[in-house]
Amino acid sequence: MNTQFTASLKNLSANELLTFGLNDVAYLKPANVNGQDVYAIHAADGSQLAFVANREVGFAAMHQHELEPVSLH
Repeated sequence: MNTQFTASLKNLSANELLTFGLNDVAYLKPANVNGQDVYAIHAADGSQLAFVANREVGFAAMHQHELEPVSLH
């Protein structure tokens, strides 16, 4: 990563940071729908996009829609 790019990332405002990658990343979260354990796909802002049967289908769906899966800790 070049120095100028790194410096520009460090100077993002709080609002810019909130929207950084918003349309590019998603995450999976375990959920329960009508008594059935499923996974919910969420956008970076936390909005729910879809329910899927398992993690593998979730990752495949994210890739199909050009979303980058991220891990939350």
